[in-house]
Amino acid sequence: MIVWLNGTHGAGKSTTAPLVQELVPNSRVFDAEKVGETLMDISPGLPATDNFQHWPPWRPLVVETARRVLEYTGGTLVVPMTVLVEQYWREISAGLAEHSIPVRHFVLHADQDTLRARIENDRVLGPGPSPFRLRHLEPYAEAAAGWLHAEAEVVDTTQLTPLHAARRIAYAVTN
Repeated sequence: MIVWLNGTHGAGKSTTAPLVQELVPNSRVFDAEKVGETLMDISPGLPATDNFQHWPPWRPLVVETARRVLEYTGGTLVVPMTVLVEQYWREISAGLAEHSIPVRHFVLHADQDTLRARIENDRVLGPGPSPFRLRHLEPYAEAAAGWLHAEAEVVDTTQLTPLHAARRIAYAVTN
């Protein structure tokens, strides 16, 4: 199974994922961003883009990597990865379905003010707020109001600690 943690920057995906992994037996965290980083390292580079998810190879490579890891290890993969483009989510979820891999799709959500404050006060990625992360607030709001919240189980992290969010997700996938 895959437990996909979606949501924009500042929602708590990276912090929550290892906590979910600790609570769900036989699970591992798969950071699909590393697939994008591999594509970014190709030389000469792929066509210019502001987001590696726009490169057509990224989506099937995420599916294939997840499939191969699960085939090798079994269990559950926890995937903390923002996907805000509906077509990209459809490609990924359809690819996983082709391999009969069940997906529990969660969106870690917080209101815009909370997200902005978390990004602006992030000391790990600092110094200063990340313009890349801030640029995703509006596309997230649009996706959340449209397809995204309809496609996933929403966990509002505005008032939740990452551990409480992880417990809710782990309970949902193990019961």
